[in-house]
This record gives sequence, C-alpha cells and structure tokens, in this order.
Amino acid sequence: MQEQLSILIQAQYPLIYLNTPEEERAERAIATITQFKPVRRMFTWTVTHGIVEYGQTTGAAQHNTESAEAALKWITRADQKDPAIYIFKDIHPFLDHPVTVRCLRDAVANFKGTQKTIILMSPIQVIPVELEKEIVVLDFPLPDIKAIEEVLDQQLGQIRTKKVSAETREKLVRATLGLTQDEAEKVYRKAQVTTGKLTEEEVEIVLSEKQQLIRRNGILEYIEDEEDLEAVGGLEELKHWLQQRSNAFSQRARNYGLPQPKGMLILGVPGCGKSLIAKTTARLWSLPLIRLDMGRVYDGSTVGKSEANLRNALKVAESISPMILFIDELDKAFAGGAGSADSDGGTSSRIFGTFLTWMQEKKSPVFVMATANRIEKLPGEFLRKGRFDELFFVDLPNGEERRDIFQIHLRKRRTELERFDLEQLSKVSDGFSGAEIEQAIVAAMYEAFAQDREFTQLDIISAVKSTTPLSRTMTEQVAALRDWARMRARPAATSVAEYQRMEF
Repeated sequence: MQEQLSILIQAQYPLIYLNTPEEERAERAIATITQFKPVRRMFTWTVTHGIVEYGQTTGAAQHNTESAEAALKWITRADQKDPAIYIFKDIHPFLDHPVTVRCLRDAVANFKGTQKTIILMSPIQVIPVELEKEIVVLDFPLPDIKAIEEVLDQQLGQIRTKKVSAETREKLVRATLGLTQDEAEKVYRKAQVTTGKLTEEEVEIVLSEKQQLIRRNGILEYIEDEEDLEAVGGLEELKHWLQQRSNAFSQRARNYGLPQPKGMLILGVPGCGKSLIAKTTARLWSLPLIRLDMGRVYDGSTVGKSEANLRNALKVAESISPMILFIDELDKAFAGGAGSADSDGGTSSRIFGTFLTWMQEKKSPVFVMATANRIEKLPGEFLRKGRFDELFFVDLPNGEERRDIFQIHLRKRRTELERFDLEQLSKVSDGFSGAEIEQAIVAAMYEAFAQDREFTQLDIISAVKSTTPLSRTMTEQVAALRDWARMRARPAATSVAEYQRMEF
C-alpha cells in the first residue's frame, strides 16, 4: 500500500482518502514518502490543535486553524508554495457541512498540477457526492507478518525468557495477525504480565484479544470450541480429511507448495452432527471459529446497508485470519439469492453475489465451513468447483455409529456404562439421528428424575420407542437428499465411502 500511496503522491493526485485506525503507523509511512524527490514538508490537522508541522509539538500549531474551513483556507494561501502533504485526521464528521466541502473542492482545484496533496485519514469512510470524482480511496493494511515479528522481537527483548523456537514464534505471530500494531504490543505485554513469559502456552491469551475485535463487529460471533473430534460418533472419512489438513495453514505447508484450503460444504440430514463437526474442527486445527450470522447482515433501514454489513464482516474475518468462518444452514441464508428483486428489491441477490465473488477471489487464509439441509434450495453457483474444496454428505448413522453416539452421550452423564447394553440401544434406535439419540437419553433421565431414581436401559428404550424420528416423518425428503448426494457428494462415513470406491 505504501508503494501505491507513493505513486499517487508523485503523480500529483491532490486528494486521497486513507482508511485506517492506526494514525501513528500511517504517519510514519507517509513521512518516509516525503523524503522522495522532490522533498515535501508534512503537516497534520486535528480539530483539537489545528495545523502542526510533523515532528513539532502541538505548541507550534498554526494560529486559528482548529476549524476545518480555516485549516483548508490556510493550506491554500499564496505563501504556501513548497511541496507538501497535508494530513487531515478525522475530518469525516465535518464533511456534511457545505462550507467544508466547498473549501475542500477549492483546495483540490488549487493543488492540481502541484506537488501538494491532501490526505483525509479516518477509520470511517465518508465521501460526499461532490468529491466522488476527485478522490482516491485507499485502505491502509494492518501489520503483516514481518511487522508483527518486529513487535514480538521488541517485546522479547524487554523480558527475560528462553529463546523461543521457530514454531512457537510462528504461532505467536499468526495468533496476532489482524490486530493493529498497538493492539499487538498490548496483548504481548498482557501475556507477559499474566504468565511472566511468552511461549506457545500464551497463544490462548493472544487469541482472546481477537474476541474483542469480533464482539465490536456485531455481525460475527466467536464460538468457544469445547469439544474435540472424539465427541463426534462415526463420520471417519470426514474426520480423516480434516486431520490431513490440521497443519494446512502453517508455513511448512507453504514451503511444501500446498495451496491454502478454501472451505468445505457439509450437507445432510438434520441432527447428524454437521454443526458439531465445525466446532470440533476449530480445536483440531487450533484456529478461532467465527460464525457469520446472516440474520444480522440484513438491514433494511438504508439502501446498501446490508451489502456494507457483509463487506465489513468479511473484512474483519480476513483481518483476523487464519480462521474458520462458520455459516450454519447456508440453504436458509441464501435461499432467496437467485431471484429476490420482487421480494426485497434485489438485496438478497446482491449479497449473494458479493459473497460468491469474495469466496472465489479471497487470498487470505479464511476457511469457510458451511452446513446445509435442503440441497434443492441452495443456488447452483455454490456447488461449482473452486468455491469449496470438498462437498461431504452426512447420512443417518448406521448401527455401529449409533452405538458410538450412545456411548459418547452416556459417558458425558455417567461414568459406569456397564449397566447399559449399547448393542440393544443401537438396534432399537434404527433411523434415529445423533441429536434424536441425545434427546432420548435426556427424556429418559427426566422420567427417572421425576420418580427420584436412577435412569436405566428400559427408560432409554421407552423414550426411543415413544419418539418418531425425522427419517420417518420426512421419508421422501431424506430419500431425495440421499439420491442427490450419492453421485455428487463425498460420503462422510468410511463404510459408505469404501463401498462407493469399490463400486466405481
């Protein structure tokens, strides 16, 4: 970005809008550009101090330049002939004033063909219609790996700690990506104050700072990953695929020549563990799991607000990468994307297009993990190769998988499993999903609790027999989903996958 900004300044662009919350780091970058020939002076303006030449104290501020209009008139005075860069900080609240906008346009006209440039620096982008043809907008990027490594080196130099390994350094640096330089310095100090050292164990403290960034966004939600893959019964083919990619975002994978994985779509029968897989993957890969709430994206208060919400959310997701972006029930989130002109003025279509473009062109290590139940409601564009690395189908659990699911849920609630016949429970629950098996156990526990006794095998069997599973109430839908997935999706269960490979 610094190179692009330098080109614009040397090409005599009179007005640049720089999006950034990092004023000091951006000022240092611009100060470097001022040393290129012709050498330029550099001034900063704030509403609190007025115009001050860079490097001088606020006591040397130009008199009566606190207002935006006065400052703009000062920089266009006849005696201001030297090449210069004028940085206006947080001027966006004043850009709805006609006088301020007129003064800016006058300054732009005055600076054309000269070595003078105005840079509007703000974390919020506000561009009046009158300036749209005159202004160039740039995003000042957050610190890259090299900049974060310098921050870490400075912090390590201030504390007495053992030399950290290259792997530990990489984890500490990557955990901090997405934070500003000031935030990175603070979180390293926080980890040092908390434990007195900076090692791999402090990665969790660093990641906690990212949760604050996500909470401030409002559309993204940080999900705590309390379960591991052992909490998922069956789905061995899917588990193996995930375990193979547990180090896919490491530098070792890049050196090997592997591309970064893009994402996966898990479709299947409701209640069969699709969302649980997403939560356990985050722990397996040691990456933060962030849920994109499409319900919060839609905002009908202002035209274009929904699209802006999505772009901002995706921008935040990229800034804290590597991470897993979780979209639950994708079929409901984008069900109306194909033709929404009559229902919502085309908002869903525009959001759908924005998301598709981002998935195709994103370079940042954001792994999109999406789940879906109704494949017929999913726009065909999502299923094209290149959007996702793999499409998995999660079917109802077979007998062995039901046995594992019973064992997992019973072990969570009781330590003595000898009194339960897991084989019998597996047989009587034929056609049940994992969620329905769990609820049968919960129902049996409620029945026994009401009678002030311990629940038994018979209580679970009774609860199972009194439940009509979804596979029976929606037989046609489940059958249609299976038929569609048989030749189009990869089975999540090993037994089915091996059978299809033999058949092929």
